[in-house]
Formats: sequence, structure tokens, C-alpha cells
Amino acid sequence: MATIDAKSRFEAKLLRPAKAADNTSWAFVILPRDVSEQLPRRGRTTVEGTINGQHFQATLEPDGQLSHWLQVSRALYEAAGAVVGDTVTLELTPVKKEPEPDIPADLQEALAATPEAHKVWNNTTTIARVDWIHWITSAKQLKTRVKRIDDACDMLASGKKQVCCFDQSGYYSKAFRAPEAES
Repeated sequence: MATIDAKSRFEAKLLRPAKAADNTSWAFVILPRDVSEQLPRRGRTTVEGTINGQHFQATLEPDGQLSHWLQVSRALYEAAGAVVGDTVTLELTPVKKEPEPDIPADLQEALAATPEAHKVWNNTTTIARVDWIHWITSAKQLKTRVKRIDDACDMLASGKKQVCCFDQSGYYSKAFRAPEAES
């Protein structure tokens, strides 16, 4: 996977998720694999770009198929003059520096209660923190999320700076995939 600063330009269909409420306030696009291959990583990656000329910054999600998908808010696609079902033109460039992720309140509390883990957390990279948070928030059940927070604090307190058991590319994990599109 090459790390490039070049802008990728492509067209994609604006899709509505199939399992969403009737009043879905977002849509999505799936990146062509050749565009995804030019990103700096297979996992979550933040990009700056345009959709039909309308500027945005967003984090791409891995789709489990060695590519990525982009959630597009209703406000963004409407500002871009698009509706679900339209083919839109996107231009994407990876950001020079990943923005710091928002830390969920339950993880913040656990880190505050575990000074050793909090110290290691503060000394990890932004990308590692993104991966820790995604591993925790991708839990489908509350009990799994609670266990992952406990496990994260234990691993961090022991000096581990990266999640040991997390496939950030989504290729081997069923947790990562693009939403199913409405037919």
C-alpha cells in the first residue's frame, strides 16, 4: 500500500443503507479498490476531499474487502446537489496528520482509574488510539464493550501500545464492512 499525497478522483454511486430507518440522514459510497490502495493504510483513514465540488473532511472505514467506504451526511450530499442514487464525483487526499479521536466517556473513565494505562495511552500514536477506540466501539454488545475496555486498560498498563487482537484492515474481521445498500 503506497503512501501518497496525490489527489484521487473517481465517480461512485451514492447509496442508502438497507437496514436503516426510513428517515435515514446519511448515505455512503464505496471506494474503488485502486483508489483505496493508494491510501496510507487499510484501516480507518482520514481524508480531505470534495463531493461534486463540496469540501469535506471525513474518516474512511475499511470495508473488509481491501477497500474503504465513506459515510456521507445528508447535509453534505444536499450541499453537493446530490440525492441518493446519483453518481457523484469525489476527490480525496489523505490528511497529512490524523486528527485526535474523540475518546468515549466510558473509556476516559477507565483510563482515569488506571494511571499506568493512562500513561501508556498518552504515549501511543494517534493511529494506535484510533485503533483502540475502534476496537472498543465495534463491540456489538454492551458486555463485550465493557470487557474490551477492561482488557484495553490491562494491555495498556502492561505497556502494550497497540491492540494485540485487532485486524485494522477489516480483511479478516466480520466487524468491518460497508453497509448493505438498499436495492
